[in-house]
Amino acid sequence: MTDTALIGTTTSDTAHGVLLTAPAASKVKSLLEQEGRDDLRLRLAVQPGGCSGLIYQLYFDERLLDGDATVAFDGVEVVVDRMSVPYLDGATVDFEDTIQKQGFTIDNPNAQGSCACGDSFH
Repeated sequence: MTDTALIGTTTSDTAHGVLLTAPAASKVKSLLEQEGRDDLRLRLAVQPGGCSGLIYQLYFDERLLDGDATVAFDGVEVVVDRMSVPYLDGATVDFEDTIQKQGFTIDNPNAQGSCACGDSFH
């Protein structure tokens, strides 16, 4: 995990405690440029599923729903639905690009444990 979390700016009535690192923001911007769309936001959600009970969902979304909490990080809007906010408070989204792994990671202090495959948490 990099120590380059960006300072977010709340862009809705409700804020969330998710942080986005500079490498993650840079990768999101790159992906949005490839899509050729400027109306998309990065949505992070928690849904029931997996071996341990909860799974993360990370995807681009053009919608804003009632109760969504939105914070902008260096031009990237991160949206969390109201039901997921308590599960994600204090979580950090990072992007790693190394020989060992490439992709987005979520470091969540609220996760008490995860399954062996690492796809879900509780």
